[in-house]
Formats: sequence, structure tokens, C-alpha cells
Amino acid sequence: MIYKFTFSCEEGDPNFRRVFEADADATFLQLHEAILKSVGYPDDQMTSFFLCNDEWEKGQEVTLVEMDSNFEYDNMVMNETRLSDLIEEQGQRLIYIFDPMFERYFFGSLKEIKAGSMNGVECVESTGKAPKQLKSEDPLAGVGGKADNDFMFDDEFKDEYDLNDIDYEGFQDLSFDDGTMF
Repeated sequence: MIYKFTFSCEEGDPNFRRVFEADADATFLQLHEAILKSVGYPDDQMTSFFLCNDEWEKGQEVTLVEMDSNFEYDNMVMNETRLSDLIEEQGQRLIYIFDPMFERYFFGSLKEIKAGSMNGVECVESTGKAPKQLKSEDPLAGVGGKADNDFMFDDEFKDEYDLNDIDYEGFQDLSFDDGTMF
């Protein structure tokens, strides 16, 4: 059997779309590699696939490397899991997380199942420009947005205590390198 998948993304170029044909016995790792090649991303992130229901709610995860198992689902690894192990019917939805830090992903759907066989996975249609793989923002940028000496003191603390009474310099001598804490 040959599976035909379509992947799109809600961010960036509205014309972005990738279509792949894959042998049903190909692995999720082969699909992962074909996706990366089609969008020009390096293979240096902890990407995952998730099977989804009709509302795009995540179900079974297929990870790049073996992870601690979720009690609800078996731990499945891309290089050991064939597409046909989990995908059996047309319309099956899945997401491919390409930026795990910000959980950004491509939406995928199995559009067609046809008779035949092929070698691995091939991108058969590529339109639009893929979004950047990783956001360049610091994930903690803007959190708090306060001066260095002030970052831990919220407005309630400031109302209750006089910040002029806090000796910041007294904390500079603290060192936990000598192992005395534990």
C-alpha cells in the first residue's frame, strides 16, 4: 500500500504545503527525514509525531529517541515504528512537532491509500516557504520585565517591604560550590 500525506502549517506562508507518498511499511523515521529534507531543516531537534483525533487532540506519540513511557500509551520510536503500525485509514490526522521548545508543528493528514509499493518516502509536491524551524526569541525574554535587582520582587512584596532595607551585596558572598548545602 502507498500512503499519501499532506502537511501544512498555520504560521508563515499561507501557501505552505508538502505532500508525501510513502510505502505503508516505511518507518516514521523515514517520514521525519523526508519532511526535514523538504523544508531544509537540520536534523538536530527532538521532534515527535502525534496521532490526533478529529479535533487535533494528541494521542499516541512517536518519538525520535526512546523516552520515558506515558502510562496511557506505549513508548514508540520512529526508527522502530512502521507507518502501517499506527495508520490504517484515510483521514487519519497527525502532527509533526518541528520546534519542541515552542511546540510548533505541521498538521498532517492521510489523504489517500492506494495499491502498490515503493521504496521509503518521497516528497511529491512542495509549495510555499516553510516557517523558520526555531523561533529566535529567548523563551524567557520579557518574563517579569523588571530590572536585575528587582526581578524576584512583585508589586505585593514591594508594598509590604521597603526595598531600601534589602542588602543585595550581602548575598554576593554566598557560594554553594563547596558542597556544604547537601
